Formats: sequence, structure tokens, C-alpha cells
Amino acid sequence: MAYKPQYYPGNTSVGENRRKHMSGDLEKLRDISDADIVSIMGHRAPGADYPSTHPPLAEMGEPDCPIRQLVEPTPGAAAGDRIRYSQFTDSMYNAPAIPYWRSYWGAINCRGCDPGTLSGRQIIEARERDIEEYTKVQMDSEMTDPALATMRGCTVHGHSLRLDEDGMMFDMLARTELGSDGNVYYDKDQVGIPLDKKINSGKPMSEAETAKRTTIFRCDNISFGGPCTAESREFDEGLVALHHMWERRSKWGFRPE
Repeated sequence: MAYKPQYYPGNTSVGENRRKHMSGDLEKLRDISDADIVSIMGHRAPGADYPSTHPPLAEMGEPDCPIRQLVEPTPGAAAGDRIRYSQFTDSMYNAPAIPYWRSYWGAINCRGCDPGTLSGRQIIEARERDIEEYTKVQMDSEMTDPALATMRGCTVHGHSLRLDEDGMMFDMLARTELGSDGNVYYDKDQVGIPLDKKINSGKPMSEAETAKRTTIFRCDNISFGGPCTAESREFDEGLVALHHMWERRSKWGFRPE
């Protein structure tokens, strides 16, 4: 019998979007060039060689190991690339992704990566050419709305403040701006260093579109418990599953006996 992974429960649009993110079944909305992704990340100049921390694995002559025979190295690991990162901040105002979901997406879909989640920010570390590939997937897909998600390697604060009048998320370092043509442009890299040229990251989604695509539960859009009123207490499966895990963790430490 074929096994179908159960990524996330529930019948709400938020539950459906969370399943899409975790499974990697993402819709591509834009195509930002590899060179522009590298410029925004800021680790090396576009077109420059990849710095390395060790020789290519094929040249190292490591001792025989059954795990090495089973697990194919990522391109970055095979080449000896150094470890680099990309870090995103997502607005609390119906951004398509939230920090934990970028981590879940990375852990499930990105080989050789190390995701980490903090308050309002999410970082994924991997070998340099690998993290560039993973970052492009996020930037090009429905995981990212250019107005509500910014690559911020430092000074991430402000994601939970109100949006600016033009719908942009606050950024103390002003890494992005809304152009007169309606597109969002990066004029600084993820740590706030000015770029040689502005980089077009695409048009923001409409409020209706972000409300439809978001993975955030909000009382003014899709509530956490699903459609629940005083007359109807039929909670969404997502909330029921969370209560189920919380109860077993609190009472028995996940020990079913």
C-alpha cells in the first residue's frame, strides 16, 4: 500500500497551505535570477568562485563507510563549500509563510540543511551552492510575498508592527522599497550593505490574495479553531490534534502506556 505523508491536519485554507509548504508542492510566482539571489544574500560576488573549507570529497580519500555509500552528498558538500545562510522575516499580517513553516519546509525538502527558528525570523544554513538553490525556491514561490517577507540577516525587528501606508513591512535598515512601477526592489543585501543596483523581487500580492495563501491563523481571517461559534463547537482538526499532543506531552511525556 502506498504511503501518503500526513503533513498537517485540518480543513481550513491555512491547514491546506501548511500542507503545501511542508510537502514542497509550491506554486512558482516569479523568476528572480541566480545572480540577483546571490547579491541579496551577500556572501560572494555573482559569478565568483565558491570558497571552500575542504577539498572535494572525491579527492579526500576518506576511509570506506557504508553510510557514505548510502547517502549521496549534496553538490555543495561534494565540492567542499563553506556553510552560508539565508534568513527571512515574515510579517504577522497574513504573510504567506511564518518562521516555523520555513523551518518545516527546509527540514523536509532541503538535503543537508540546518533550519532554526527565532522570534519573527527563520534561518536556514547549508553549503553555499545548496543554500543559494534553497533560497531561490523560497523567493520565487508562493512562500514569499515581496512586501510581507524580507531577507534579513540582521536587525529583523518590526515584523509585528503595523504595515506602512503602502503595505510594506517595516524594516529599520530599509532593505526594500516599493517602486513607482508597483514592484518591490532590494537596494541593500540581507545585512544592510548597499547594492550596486536595485533588484526587482516582484509585485506584492493583494490583501485578498495573502488572506487566501497565508499559513497564519488570525481571528480576522481564519481563526485557529476553524469556524466555531457559541452555538457550534465543532473545532477544526488542526486544533484537536494540537490538544491531543499537548495532553499526552503534559501527562505522560508522549508515552502511550
